[in-house]
Amino acid sequence: MVVLKGAAPSGERNFYAKDETLKKILAKRLPEEFFRYADRELHSFGKLAAGDIDERARHTDREGAPKLEKYNRLGEDISRVWVNEGYKKTVDETYKTGIVGYVHKEIPQLGRKGNYVYSFAQGYLLSQSEPGFYCPVTLTMATAYLLNHYADGAVKEKFLPHVCATGDTELFEGATFLTERQGGSDVGANVVQALKTDDGYRLYGEKYFASNAGMAGVAMVLARMQGAPDGSKGLTLFAVPWKVDGALNGIKIRRLKDKLGVRAVPSGEVEFDGAQAFVVGDPKSGLKYMMEALNLSRICNAVASIGIMKRALDEATEYAERRNAFGKKLTDFPMVQDSLMKLRAKQEFETAAIFDLIDLYDRVTVGNASPDEQVLNRLLIAVLKKESAEQAIHFSHESIEMHGGNGYIEDFITPRLLRDAQVLTVWEGTANILGLELIRLVNKFSAHELFIQHIEERLEKLQTTKDVELVKGKTESLQAELTAFAEFDAALQSFDAKGLMKKMAQLFENTIALEWAEQHGGIYAPLSEIFTELTWETRTTGGDMKTVKWFEEVMGR
Repeated sequence: MVVLKGAAPSGERNFYAKDETLKKILAKRLPEEFFRYADRELHSFGKLAAGDIDERARHTDREGAPKLEKYNRLGEDISRVWVNEGYKKTVDETYKTGIVGYVHKEIPQLGRKGNYVYSFAQGYLLSQSEPGFYCPVTLTMATAYLLNHYADGAVKEKFLPHVCATGDTELFEGATFLTERQGGSDVGANVVQALKTDDGYRLYGEKYFASNAGMAGVAMVLARMQGAPDGSKGLTLFAVPWKVDGALNGIKIRRLKDKLGVRAVPSGEVEFDGAQAFVVGDPKSGLKYMMEALNLSRICNAVASIGIMKRALDEATEYAERRNAFGKKLTDFPMVQDSLMKLRAKQEFETAAIFDLIDLYDRVTVGNASPDEQVLNRLLIAVLKKESAEQAIHFSHESIEMHGGNGYIEDFITPRLLRDAQVLTVWEGTANILGLELIRLVNKFSAHELFIQHIEERLEKLQTTKDVELVKGKTESLQAELTAFAEFDAALQSFDAKGLMKKMAQLFENTIALEWAEQHGGIYAPLSEIFTELTWETRTTGGDMKTVKWFEEVMGR
């Protein structure tokens, strides 16, 4: 039998209903009443994401990608972006869940604000069907963060209620425009100018890679005031409305980018020609503010990655259970069981690790974290963003391979997963840029010492087992490497940074795995053993086939 489609009918699926790991995370991280609310809402959203949103995402990717309507019939530049009706419905339904708004305002049913743990749980479900649309959601989250933390009263009142809309007022999606043609990741080379006039500031220049162009109601833009110094210290953050009194605010879209994946989000080249702009915060701290928003976006990137990982694993597992070859189901073959179990172990504990980080980030954003925890937060964001993005590509590849030739056919979701995953290693900082972040944190804050101390403290709380002792030994080895790294010259640090980040991700996630095995038992105990064996390559040829031995127990067969 050859299965024509690897997924169950969309109406039967629910990304949340059977995700016991996510439920355990939320039950631990949320107050009881909040968890009961989140459990109900995520069950509904999980069904929506697996059903209607998933179908619309397929249409947007295949036939309904955004299009630029540059001119009207009179030849006037209207720079309007067309999106299909299904995409508009996804926009409406998603923001009404409070995925952005309830981080900053009360949830009516609870009489309290939400938090990032709940928001990122929504994003995790959304990314399993539409990681492309999660990009505009990410940009809107970053815009809300910047307005809420740094805008003065008038600017905040003008924009924040719309950015945080949940159906109660007109929605303004957000955007963050950093990249310019000559600068790329070197934001300090930016040249967009902000000129002071009698009625405020006006922007002139171009942004070369502007995501959510034409859909954003307000964009957060870095520009240089007249007389400001060169480099990053001369950049000011501005809030720029897309329209003023119903007309374009001195903004034109030159073209939309023809991207490999994430086709749902319109990314364009944007020109400012006298666009009205409002200063946000201290004019000398623009880049600092944007880097804080970038760290939020990097967590979103990691959440999108684990969403893709989960969907890729689910598709591979379901297909293998339904596909017969050589008189057996694929899941009867030890090599297939091994592949699926290794993916399952990595996906479960990387998800748990990222939500562990998110819990820390929640405390940082509300001011309940120590200075050391703030440094650790930045470090873990860089480490886990890099690891999860690379794993999203790996999982998509593995899912395609499990499907065989079908995995390469656009009738299945697997090609889109791979195309969408590829951008996650680029968005919000490549591995090289993240490596530079590690170097800065080590050189300025001795972040490596804080990291090792954090791991040691968590390991000391665990009961002694063979795997715990193994990971303690790996901690000592990595400590020695990081101590030496801190003394390297600049060239050698940049050469070794990425390799060390991989080991740090492995150590952090393995610590999480050991904690879950002890605290939750059940399937997490064998998965932790598999994760440890896989991470440190401790199995020798001919050794115990743990992935096969525990396959039926873990996979529920």
